[in-house]
Amino acid sequence: MRVLLVSPVFHGYWSAFAAALEALQLDVTVHCYDAGGIGNALAHRAPGSALAARVRGAATAAAIRALTAADPDAVLVVKGDALEADWWHALAASGARSALWLYDELARMRYDDETLGTVDRVFSYSPDDTRTLQERGIDAAVLPDGFDALTAFTPRPSHRTSFIGARYPERERLLRVLAEAGEAVEAYGREWSRSPWDVLRTARWRGAGVPAHGDVDRATYFGVMAGSAATLNIHGDGHDGFSMRTYEAPGVGALQLIDRPDVAQHYEVGSETLVFRSDDELVDQVRRARRDESWARGIREAGRRRTLAEHTLVHRMREVRAAWA
Repeated sequence: MRVLLVSPVFHGYWSAFAAALEALQLDVTVHCYDAGGIGNALAHRAPGSALAARVRGAATAAAIRALTAADPDAVLVVKGDALEADWWHALAASGARSALWLYDELARMRYDDETLGTVDRVFSYSPDDTRTLQERGIDAAVLPDGFDALTAFTPRPSHRTSFIGARYPERERLLRVLAEAGEAVEAYGREWSRSPWDVLRTARWRGAGVPAHGDVDRATYFGVMAGSAATLNIHGDGHDGFSMRTYEAPGVGALQLIDRPDVAQHYEVGSETLVFRSDDELVDQVRRARRDESWARGIREAGRRRTLAEHTLVHRMREVRAAWA
């Protein structure tokens, strides 16, 4: 089966999705619809501007050209809300089987029922959105995020508790809670970084007050999480789906501390991953992780076993392939 993967650049995840599809013996062509550098970045900051309209138009035309050139049997679109109606019409007219995978809430994207109805199957990481779509007559199913088990990494041992991801107020606050309790922490991501280029492009003029690094590739942050004393996964409010980090952290053998008790639907809380419900509980768990290495190691190993058995991106792509059967 020839598959066209149409994906945003988004931290290079397109390569992990493609590798997972190829592991299932599919012939994959990739088109990244937002690989336009500074123009895309500026358009994202001003979605209603004339520049944003031009960027969407160019991205749509390029995606249609990629569809024509690939002549695929099936197309997987990831997120895809930057593509205009002409793309979805072309996809429907191509005769290829189609699937759309949404790793964000519908409320944060530009979609209507008419567009979603042109796709054979809509997958969403959000159970709430999936139920909403089904109630509106759209063929939708839950497809959680997953772990890229095909990327090799080397653990980077550290006594610090790590956080990798965007800089939101609650994440910043919790890192400070740990630091003020005397625990060593570090954050990774351009919004945390104090390099002049990162400060300029993110307009984060004030530092977070914790040790910080810029963006790192997936293999590097896998190694950071695996080697950290513990690693944080902080969703905050407004999400019912689980982020990639939910599966990546235990997948690499890290000790994950997550703020979502409902992670119990994917992992055994207390034996495969840890949940914190308060600042004090977070501090206590980090301290125990440093003190009781045997306890922490058991959770790390059990979480990794569960992830490799159930939660890799190959598992997720197998579900997508089944929808094309």
